[in-house]
Amino acid sequence: MSASAPAPLQARPAAFSSREFRTSLGMFATGVTIITARGADGQLVGLTASSFNSVSLEPPLVLWSLARAAASMAVFAAGSHYAINVLAADQKTLAERFASKNVDRWAGVAFTEGVGGAPLLAGAAATFECFNRSRYEEGDHVIFVGQVEQCGHREGASPLLYHGGRFYTEHPL
Repeated sequence: MSASAPAPLQARPAAFSSREFRTSLGMFATGVTIITARGADGQLVGLTASSFNSVSLEPPLVLWSLARAAASMAVFAAGSHYAINVLAADQKTLAERFASKNVDRWAGVAFTEGVGGAPLLAGAAATFECFNRSRYEEGDHVIFVGQVEQCGHREGASPLLYHGGRFYTEHPL
């Protein structure tokens, strides 16, 4: 008699709506970033994202995710470098602009050119200049893992935070 292999484990179907999932995710307070890059044609791209996290100290790795349907997906997927700009509390307007559609996101925005041409936003609380190391397709998003080649921060900058659909800044306990 031969033993049969156990059936592979699978997740149960979601027992909640997409709206409930999104609202529940919104209860996790995050920092706010603008991910930037320069396309092969020189075009600047950037978008507001709160899906940023550290992965490893050695080597220095970070991750973020982007919707597969995003207009900027081709630039980020094909490019060798991008920058993650962690926003300071005084950059709320910039976060809103880079989250909007049908606006010139770059009009009047001060930046310097980082590794691989990725824009580093003036006044950011921190910047991470990343080599586009790997990508993982999961669900309706692509997870980007970047190897940090350079980083820096603005001493004393208060962070811009996002929670429950609203912007905040820190309040020490």
